[in-house]
Amino acid sequence: MFKAFRRPILAPKVAAGAGADARGGMSDSFDLILPRRRTTPAIFASPHSGRVYTREFLRRTVLTPDRLRSSEDAFIDRLFGTAPDAGAPLLLAQVPRAWIDLNRAPDEFDPALIAGVRRGPHNPRIASGLGVVPRVVAGGRSIYRGKITLDEARGRVRDVWRPYHATLRQLVDETLAGFGRAILIDCHSMPHEALEGLGPRGARPDVVLGDRFGKAASAEVMDAVEAAFVGAGLRVGRNAPFAGAYTAQHYGRPEQGSHVVQVEIDRALYMDETRIAPLPGFDAFAAAMAGIVADIAAIGAPGMRLAAE
Repeated sequence: MFKAFRRPILAPKVAAGAGADARGGMSDSFDLILPRRRTTPAIFASPHSGRVYTREFLRRTVLTPDRLRSSEDAFIDRLFGTAPDAGAPLLLAQVPRAWIDLNRAPDEFDPALIAGVRRGPHNPRIASGLGVVPRVVAGGRSIYRGKITLDEARGRVRDVWRPYHATLRQLVDETLAGFGRAILIDCHSMPHEALEGLGPRGARPDVVLGDRFGKAASAEVMDAVEAAFVGAGLRVGRNAPFAGAYTAQHYGRPEQGSHVVQVEIDRALYMDETRIAPLPGFDAFAAAMAGIVADIAAIGAPGMRLAAE
């Protein structure tokens, strides 16, 4: 079983230096926070809220720390931070998305960034600079001047991507063995501008749930997750503009009892996107999210009705 590193979820800051050694409790790659007592098949994971910016990274990038942080799912770790209190494990990336994207396949290498990589079939994520080692942050701003080596890109996958996904894979497998099903909530935020064009103003979704159009989660699980957000007064859309990326595609096997729902929350609900700072109503929104997390954790828990797999 896992060793949990328990600590308060603190306000984001740009850190100079990586975390403590993994054997001391905190991984350079992630934090895994386990409940005192596991009561639910739900798992919560945040692959993009990492904010440990090493001196090496800050020295090599052409961007300021604030520009780098534009690709973060800032504060998502805090909004889902009550998951262990609800009986569910919480997996939090520590390494930022601008260094490596944990929601991409490990071989999605960008030839425009990584020397020695041949161009393959068209991949829209790679073409836009958002492969497993990103070339750009929000707004298409380049992270580096020039290219990095293939050995370095592979090293990031080895040292960061693989430990995170080995842990997530073990969580899913142990949950399936213990509960007969696993419900992985892949936690993200989305820029407010991503919602432009999705219906008239005032009717646009606050939250977008992605299940890869039914391929990553059953209809019953998807309906129950949607109901948790709707019950808190939030408008919910499905699969547009985000249907789910690598995590949903790789771990979503509803026919085998493994469900994944990607959750994208409009950042304008709780943060100033320009300053990357909480809005005055952040605490109230976080309290509402605690109720949503508890409702999601109750899905499929022993004694709760959910259609059989």
